[in-house]
Amino acid sequence: MLFRRRPAGSGTRPLGAAASAVLAVAAAALPLSAPVTAAAADTAPAGDTTVTVNASAGLGTVSPDALGVNAAIWDSHMNDPEVVSLYKEAGIGALRYPGGSYADIYHWVDHTAPGGYVAPGTGFDAFMGTVKASGAQPILIANYGSGTPQEAADWVRYANVTKGYGAKYWEIGNEVYGNGVYGNGWENDTHADKSPDEYAREVKAYAAAMKAVDPTVKIGAVLTMPGNWPDGIVASGDSGDWNHTVLAAVAHDVDFVSVHWYPNAGGGDGALAAVQQLPGQLREVRNLLDRYAGADSAGIGIAMTEVNSESGNGALTSRPNGLFAAEAMSTALENGVFSVDWWDTHNGVGPITTVNGETDYGDMGLLSSGGCNGSVCEPAVNTPFAPYHGIKALGALSDPGDTMLASAASGAEVSSHAVLRANGDLSVLLLNKSSSTAHTVDLRYRGFTADGSAPAVRRWAPGDDGLVDATGTATATAASATLAPYSITVLTVHPKPGTGPSAATVGAPGTPRTTSVGANTVALSWPAATGAVDRYEVYEQLGTTVQLLGSSTGTSATLYNLPPGSRHTVNVLARDQAGHLSRPSAPLTFTTGTPGDSTCTVTYQVTAGWGNGFVASVVVNNLGPADIDGWTLDFDWPSTGQSVGSWWNANVVGTGQHVRVTNGEYNGHLVPNGGNSADFGFVGNNNGANPSPTVFRLNGTVCRTIS
Repeated sequence: MLFRRRPAGSGTRPLGAAASAVLAVAAAALPLSAPVTAAAADTAPAGDTTVTVNASAGLGTVSPDALGVNAAIWDSHMNDPEVVSLYKEAGIGALRYPGGSYADIYHWVDHTAPGGYVAPGTGFDAFMGTVKASGAQPILIANYGSGTPQEAADWVRYANVTKGYGAKYWEIGNEVYGNGVYGNGWENDTHADKSPDEYAREVKAYAAAMKAVDPTVKIGAVLTMPGNWPDGIVASGDSGDWNHTVLAAVAHDVDFVSVHWYPNAGGGDGALAAVQQLPGQLREVRNLLDRYAGADSAGIGIAMTEVNSESGNGALTSRPNGLFAAEAMSTALENGVFSVDWWDTHNGVGPITTVNGETDYGDMGLLSSGGCNGSVCEPAVNTPFAPYHGIKALGALSDPGDTMLASAASGAEVSSHAVLRANGDLSVLLLNKSSSTAHTVDLRYRGFTADGSAPAVRRWAPGDDGLVDATGTATATAASATLAPYSITVLTVHPKPGTGPSAATVGAPGTPRTTSVGANTVALSWPAATGAVDRYEVYEQLGTTVQLLGSSTGTSATLYNLPPGSRHTVNVLARDQAGHLSRPSAPLTFTTGTPGDSTCTVTYQVTAGWGNGFVASVVVNNLGPADIDGWTLDFDWPSTGQSVGSWWNANVVGTGQHVRVTNGEYNGHLVPNGGNSADFGFVGNNNGANPSPTVFRLNGTVCRTIS
């Protein structure tokens, strides 16, 4: 019996900066935002696409659990020795068990799943044998649907006390929001109350019981992906949608949150295009954590415990989905996910289609199950499908502990991902998303100087038998690469001795945090770097360039003259006595506030939502000493996928991401000192996440935003 998935329903550049400590902005730091050599700046590119990598703009550290995959108890091949070897070759560091929605019918103690098929040899101890043999970490799903906190606590005791497995990550349920509370019910849930309030109450109970057995375990709560069903929907009788309700109750009780992402964008090319939504969606998850967990947010991880291009039919085993696997998983990791887990190891043959001349078996697995659909049969069991090769390319790109870097391509058909390795090498993954056009890429490095030697090259292109070693071929140098259509190329270049972060005698500073956030200033602090530090420097990421915002001899700095309501991503770097800069710290993203003493306020509230649309209510108040006769309110959408559809009590005009609202016929007069208010509303659309606007200007004045 095969398990089939169910259907699934800018910041502004700062005006200036100043340092909080004795050192002013150092001119020596400014070349970080310029090309690495004058020749690079003056030479016209020979290729059709330029890829730029900045070794001083860090996106975080690669976790040992970064690349994961799901393993399911209906899969009789889940513990094959060949599977272990394939996991190790791909760099798989996390295995999720017992398999999606089966988790909510699974009872670990007798290895049963009433109503579902359980394959022989798939018990918990057998699974842990595969985990240990592959060098991975388990991600275990406690049965919420038909289980109890005591049953989960007993599993923790067996796993970590009796057997000493050291299982760290424990999710509470699978896709619990699919229990019918929003009208679509594929997830088993025997609770009489199926509301998000009940789930939150139970998460607290599960967490308390499980941590009483082993205080070191990490407990995860299930969230919906922002911008995907049922995000924003408020069920009858509930006070809020799933994410807001759950996090308001459990934000201080959990150690990570779990989201799933199936773009369902109509096949491989559509899924590849949909990856551009992912950074905004994950940023909104972090915004929710910041809102409800406050200072504890930094300690709460985000895991994407299921991802695939489709949850129904589509390009699943063919090359487009291999490219999607590499693109989506690397993008998730670069945007704050500590583990991203492919659905599934084996899943089973589905509808047979042809994609670019290649047979697609409609199978959501990484590896073949060997099944047949009519007269068409999959290749031998455990034969890798295209997504396996895409994930294996990510394993070739980085190792745990490497620093992910900002990189970007000038052309829409090429994407790039890069890391700074522990030994000082720089690796970059180049992905050609075109099915028919080859691209020649010119590589530019900032904050890194290549030594000029030939790079190591790994490639997966049409005709290659998986990821192959292409070192020494004519396809790539440290400065240029030719990318075949629908291909992935991984280059590893070596640093010129005495240059870049590998020459620094100091380590990277610890992750910065905000200690206070105002409308124009933000105070930061960070753990000290190792080694003899001359000073610390705070840089803002501006794409693949960086801008120096402040410098300090201590482990704190205050950034000044930042625009109200603006979003910034910064790294802290340490400079040693010889002037060399360290690796960047992990990134910190923050948004400045709005003026507390403004002469106006704007309250913005989303009152209803349905995944790709919403209703918003806006209230404007005049706190100044004079009457306002006729008003204009300006704001900008944080995401390109947001827009206004229809409105009432005002006149609304949208131009790109900018929105201008003028008063309606009866609400144009605002008396002084908040004596009355003007309210209006609109129906909006969102393709992806739906973050709230941060800055509203009433007749040009920046208002205090209330949300």
